[in-house]
Amino acid sequence: MTTAFYPGSFDPITNGHVDVLVQALNVAERVIVAIGIHPGKVPLFSFEEKAALIRASLAEALPEKSAHIDVVSFDNLVVDAARKHGASLLIRGLRDGTDLDYEMQMAGMNRQMAPDIQTIFLPAGTASRPITATLVRQIAAMGGDVSAFVPAAVLQALKSKRKA
Repeated sequence: MTTAFYPGSFDPITNGHVDVLVQALNVAERVIVAIGIHPGKVPLFSFEEKAALIRASLAEALPEKSAHIDVVSFDNLVVDAARKHGASLLIRGLRDGTDLDYEMQMAGMNRQMAPDIQTIFLPAGTASRPITATLVRQIAAMGGDVSAFVPAAVLQALKSKRKA
């Protein structure tokens, strides 16, 4: 069974992330969505909230594949976390040339550290290219409509955070 490791902050998961996750499930039988924990950053959503939103978003987008994902956290090197979970593929989404430049550097470094783990780049669909979780958080915090950028469960969670 091919296992892919899809790392990110997913704060929150966006339609762009879902697009890449759906593509990853066409490449690997199992995908581990790995939420990076950074001690210096304060996320909008807790790990538990992010994990629930990821599961709900995939269940909405691709219900027949929901059982093929796991959600984990990690706070070490991506390649070490991928290896720990038995992944042979790293999934990275690309929106534009800027992403490609950065991701190529990361892929090169990861390959030096873990030649047994291959990086696969998956292009974002046209509709999701401009979407970033940072912009979604900022727009939502200012009361803007982010419904075109996030799954329904995330939209509700963002509205709840705004009311709190």
